Amino acid sequence: MSNSPLSEDPSLDAGAAAPATGPTLDAVQRERDELRDRLLRTAAEFDNFRKRTERERREFAEWATADLLGDVLAVLDDFERALAVPAPPEARAYRDGMELVHRQLLDFIKKRGVVAIATEGQDFDPAVHQAVAHDEAPGARDGEILDELRRGYRLGERLLRPAMVRVAKAS
Repeated sequence: MSNSPLSEDPSLDAGAAAPATGPTLDAVQRERDELRDRLLRTAAEFDNFRKRTERERREFAEWATADLLGDVLAVLDDFERALAVPAPPEARAYRDGMELVHRQLLDFIKKRGVVAIATEGQDFDPAVHQAVAHDEAPGARDGEILDELRRGYRLGERLLRPAMVRVAKAS
C-alpha cells in the first residue's frame, strides 16, 4: 500500500462499486410525472368545486326568488279579487289607487321573469294545471280548460304554482 490519501479511501479501490450520486434519471422522471398528475387532479378537483359551488349558489338564489315571488303572487291574487268587485262612483279614487298598485305588482313580477300560464281554451296539462272541477260542457273537447279559477305562473322553466282550472269532461 502506498501512503497516498487516495489509497486510503476504500471506495476508490478497483473492486469497489462507484459511490451513489443520487436518484437515477428514471426515478426523477417518474416523480415528475407523479407530481404533474397530482397537480392536474388537484386543478380538476378545484374546477369541479368552483362549478359546484356556483351551481349551488344559483340554485339557492332561484329558490329564494321563487319563495318570495310565491308570497307576492298571493298579494296579487288579493288585488285581482278586490278589483273584480264593482265599486260605487264615490270610491273611484280608491279604485284608481288599487289599479295603480296592481299594475306595479304586475310590472314587478314581469321584470323578474315571471310568466302567466295559458289556460282558457287549452288542453289540460297536469304538469302546469290543477283541475278543481270537471264539468260537462256542450261544444267543448274532453280535457279542454273551460275557465281559470286562479292564475298559474312560471319563473323560467320552474313552476311557481299551477293554474287552478275547471275542465270539460266527455258527456
